[in-house]
Amino acid sequence: MSADFPIFLAPMAGVTNTVFRRICRAKGADVLTTEFVSAEGILHRNDRTKYYLEFVEEERPLGVQLFGAEPERLAEAARAVIDWVQPDFLDLNFGCPVNKVVCKNGGSALLRDCPLLSRVAEAVVKASAPVPVTAKIRIGWDRNSVNATQTAAVLEQCGIQRIAVHGRTKEQGYSGEADWNVIAEVVAAVKVPVIGNGDITCAADVLRRRRETGVSGVMIGRAAMASPWIFEEIRAALASVESPVPPTMEERWKMIREHCAGEIVWRRDEKIAMKAMRARLMAYTKGVPEGARLRERLSHVESLAQLDDIAATHLLHIAQIEA
Repeated sequence: MSADFPIFLAPMAGVTNTVFRRICRAKGADVLTTEFVSAEGILHRNDRTKYYLEFVEEERPLGVQLFGAEPERLAEAARAVIDWVQPDFLDLNFGCPVNKVVCKNGGSALLRDCPLLSRVAEAVVKASAPVPVTAKIRIGWDRNSVNATQTAAVLEQCGIQRIAVHGRTKEQGYSGEADWNVIAEVVAAVKVPVIGNGDITCAADVLRRRRETGVSGVMIGRAAMASPWIFEEIRAALASVESPVPPTMEERWKMIREHCAGEIVWRRDEKIAMKAMRARLMAYTKGVPEGARLRERLSHVESLAQLDDIAATHLLHIAQIEA
């Protein structure tokens, strides 16, 4: 743990499975959470939910993130998942802006219905005891209904023990800028730890946001997809030691290959794993020399052998440019 200021890997659908979480843990992430799982999926113990919940002991402390809108079903799911995989904590998703979640009254939809949000939180806290329950919220539904301080106060009263705040509204999705002034207001409004999330791209961002807002920790999402090394950089900055040397292109490719190989082992099918990795490979090429050409080739990759060929060609091309 990074002293008294933990660094969280944000739960991201289709991204933060056990393979990627282990990579981020090795790079310095302190707290990991599964991508969100539905209460109904847990209660039916379907194969997809089992896949979302897989983890190894080295990932602890690890939380399971739940979403849903029926207090009784969520409470039942909380008890079931604690019995099933024994997470270190449960996290309630009140922030997802994706329409397929919102249309079922889940995720950020509950930001518009504080009485229902309160009933959900109370039910899960009661059902989960003594396992702690945390929550992730956005600052509001839209700019005309920014209500994060009220939402956080309600959650605190319900027994939620930590609140992560993404500094955008549901309406913003992932566009525009995160509003850290609202996050600072939430910090001032509640006594439980508040974790700031949104637009953290480097260690300097973390130090500034910590100083300006008083958050108890930060949560890293999209920046980790492009560069898991960000956790090492943040750790060094928090410890006031020299920042690690940025990875070379060879080191980047080595880790990308290890990620792909881990997915193949986990999924037990090379072609399926490599197809699933294509979107992750797009993220890894962010800011990389000749990135556009690289992304075109990686969008068709189906095997480790193909990946190795693409990497070798790219490294040779970079060497020629630099010569």
